[in-house]
Amino acid sequence: MKKFGIIFGVFVFLSGCSPAQLQEALNTVQSQELTSSQIGNGLKEALNLGISVGADRLSAKDGYFKSAYKILLPAEARKVTEKLQVIPGFSNVEEILLEKINRGAEDAAMKAKPIFVNAIKQMTFEDALGILMGSNNAATQYLDRTTRTQLYSEFNPVIKTSLDKFNALGYWKDAVTAYNKIPFITKVNPSLDDYITQEALKGLFSMVEKEESDIRLNKLKRPTELLQKVFAKQDSNRN
Repeated sequence: MKKFGIIFGVFVFLSGCSPAQLQEALNTVQSQELTSSQIGNGLKEALNLGISVGADRLSAKDGYFKSAYKILLPAEARKVTEKLQVIPGFSNVEEILLEKINRGAEDAAMKAKPIFVNAIKQMTFEDALGILMGSNNAATQYLDRTTRTQLYSEFNPVIKTSLDKFNALGYWKDAVTAYNKIPFITKVNPSLDDYITQEALKGLFSMVEKEESDIRLNKLKRPTELLQKVFAKQDSNRN
């Protein structure tokens, strides 16, 4: 097949095609050699790359806290922080809590990296060709759909540990205790760790989605031969 590809390329070139047309023809020939296993491995490699880039960026200082992925407080928690602004010692409760929970998410992002990578390794790609020819976030959607429950169960304890590291949950407990002492108030105790886990996962999946889209649309974002070969098939079908 490789020999045929070379002969075919020479033939097209001698027929008067431009270099761009020749490259497209060669891509088409090369894509015909792909097996389901290669397509699957290529997509897994793209997801691994997205996870690595996403985890690296989000785990850096301010990766969540000062980015588009900043985790905000849920509405029920904001009721608590708004009431506590007039209580001594809690005037800046929301700002302090926001920094603590986002620092916890940043700390957890890197620890979550092997959890995601392991989930990707266990993925089956019987529908790999459909994913490859799908939307610009098809692989991310597949990963989200098939692994989110498992990832949540593994990621949630990591989030709790990171939140404890930055005393986010302890600070929140003190805030809720102070809030519940306010006369005539309806007592609350919303769980933050579940909400923060969901939001942290949302941010990480969004980052993976962005990286997948970049790989699909920008050939310079395909650093390995396998990625170049697999996504050349996608390119040839979209032209």
